Amino acid sequence: MPLAIFDLDETLISADSDHCWGEFVIRKGLVEESAHRALNNQFYNDYRAGCLDIDAYMRFSCSVLANTDLKQLITLREEFVAQEIKPLVQSGAVELVESHRRAGDTLMIITATIEFITRPIADLFGIDTLIAPIPEIRDGRYTGELSGIPSFREGKVIRLKDWLKDNPSSLVGSYFYSDSINDLPLLELVDNPTAVNPDESLQTVAEKRGWQILNFRT
Repeated sequence: MPLAIFDLDETLISADSDHCWGEFVIRKGLVEESAHRALNNQFYNDYRAGCLDIDAYMRFSCSVLANTDLKQLITLREEFVAQEIKPLVQSGAVELVESHRRAGDTLMIITATIEFITRPIADLFGIDTLIAPIPEIRDGRYTGELSGIPSFREGKVIRLKDWLKDNPSSLVGSYFYSDSINDLPLLELVDNPTAVNPDESLQTVAEKRGWQILNFRT
């Protein structure tokens, strides 16, 4: 059963879920508006430009979790997914996932957005296997720190290879779908790399190398 691996943000959904979460917690009054929005936008722009400081970004992403009661976070997350994320699910992405499901492929999402945000989004697509940065929990609260390696750039490759050590799968016949030049290391690793809604840099690479290009926004 070949692996069918999907990036999440701006690949399966039409926006960045972590950036959307940042705006959501602003509206809910969990953070100071101007400072949080400035950092939220800066990290998003840095990601798009390929110059993201992943450690600083992870600290920022985890900070809201550390400052909020877990029960309240879960309630807010349910509202967030229902109101903000479901409308962003792209029909073409759903059809793509289902085509691999019908083929009997092993489905997986690998994302640089923290697991707290992305687990219920993966559930929307019926994908059980999720590799994402894992916020640390101690004594029933998030600590604001990350547990393990963030799945970003080469970190996606490292986390995938670690997963493969413990699971009866291989990269033979594998697929990876992504929108971002940041995912080039994993795109180069699989047998069937595909650019989805690609940014300008990935569009250029995909065209040069003859990779398949999909656009779910047209």
